[in-house]
Amino acid sequence: MHELKLRTRFCETDAIGHINNTSYFIYLEDARLKFFESIGASVEIKDFNIILASVKCDFISQAFYNEELTIRTGVAKLGNTSCELAHEMLDAETGRLIAKGKAVVVFFDFDKHQSRPIPDDIRGILEKHLQPVM
Repeated sequence: MHELKLRTRFCETDAIGHINNTSYFIYLEDARLKFFESIGASVEIKDFNIILASVKCDFISQAFYNEELTIRTGVAKLGNTSCELAHEMLDAETGRLIAKGKAVVVFFDFDKHQSRPIPDDIRGILEKHLQPVM
């Protein structure tokens, strides 16, 4: 399972003083990109061939300014042209579960404007990251 650590910023808080719900989706995007980068998929714009089809986040407990988070990412499902990533967001110090997320990404041919099969080399790596349901 891939792990990303990040520290929450003051600008990500809301009037109530906790991390705003929209910030969680930015954290999940960062985790997705770092996950794909870690398995050797290019995240350069000129080479990028993955689009987001769906994203979901369940808010379990609050996070606050200057809190260090750990986001764990694994592959929940693997299809022909898409995969579902599962995320767990934890307080890095205590391990407290803050949020759980899922994202469906589709491998995409931008010239043809249609989905395309997951490349064999990437599929092999994704299979190694299949996780039991998080």
